[in-house]
Amino acid sequence: MSDQTPIEERLRAALEARGRLINAHDLSPARPPAGRTWGTRRIRRVLSVAVAAAAAAAAVVLLLTSNTPDRPRPVPPARHSSPTPAVPHPRPSTIPHPVPSAVASGP
Repeated sequence: MSDQTPIEERLRAALEARGRLINAHDLSPARPPAGRTWGTRRIRRVLSVAVAAAAAAAAVVLLLTSNTPDRPRPVPPARHSSPTPAVPHPRPSTIPHPVPSAVASGP
């Protein structure tokens, strides 16, 4: 008689039966999955193309808006320079002007 319990004998018999079902073909490496699967490389490729397209679009928009003639160019800030001499205001002439006769005669 063996030192195994009935549960151990049944477990050993089940494992031996299962082992006889496996052949050399079952032990060969698995084939890679077929079809279109999304892998890390494909996701990175799609994201990099999307980022490049967005950068190109932004560059085009910036180039087009910077060359617009309607947009006024910025004016540099005013500089404080030495004060220029004030131009004297013309003084009223002291020479009498001839007054037209219609205005001088009055009503």
